[in-house]
Amino acid sequence: MKILLLSDIHGNFPALKAIMNSFAGTPFAAICNCGDSIVYAPFPNETLHWLQSHNVHSILGNTDRKVKRLLRGKNFKKPRKQEKRIMYSQTAEQMDAKARNYLFSLKKSFFFSAGDHSICLFHGSPEHPNEFLFPDTPTERFTELAATCSCSIIITGHSHTPYHKLIGTTHFINPGSVGRMFDSNPAASCAVLSIRNKSVNVKHYRIDWPIEQTLQALQQYNLPKIYQTMYLTGRKLN
Repeated sequence: MKILLLSDIHGNFPALKAIMNSFAGTPFAAICNCGDSIVYAPFPNETLHWLQSHNVHSILGNTDRKVKRLLRGKNFKKPRKQEKRIMYSQTAEQMDAKARNYLFSLKKSFFFSAGDHSICLFHGSPEHPNEFLFPDTPTERFTELAATCSCSIIITGHSHTPYHKLIGTTHFINPGSVGRMFDSNPAASCAVLSIRNKSVNVKHYRIDWPIEQTLQALQQYNLPKIYQTMYLTGRKLN
């Protein structure tokens, strides 16, 4: 059984499409997405429509939740920088009814079974959607989190950092970011989870994508130029 793991697409549909083209013909039993599906690249409709049409196990991330607030006529305090806030408002204004309805249908977590394993999706961690988990997060913290969740496989996003850690009998997996990597490599990140009985194998991938398509869309919507540099360099700039 193979499961495709995605997270932090951030509205970057060209990067998402490149991943799917790369795995064309691969029979995945499921596709999982750990949230932050929109904001920063200007393809919210294409991204959310794709997730819905492919029956992806998808959850909310922090950027998704803030867009929901805007769509409800509310506001938010952070981020305070105008160059970041405009990316949220532009996303909310651009979304069509189908994308909005799908966004409002998503929850903060998702649980399902695969073979001999139970799998849970969280954006940050089982305890908090905004918690950052990294490969060098202390083992003690992963042990604490494993004790809060009954699943044998915990998949998270948010840190945009790919890893696979086995803590006791619990697997912690982050597939990295599809659409907004921070490690100076702009290639899209994802992972394939392979399950055979109790055996678990994870392989991470970096996949090139047509960056110029996202750069052209940013220019078309007259969005801050810092994001063109961000996608070109694969770095977090603000």
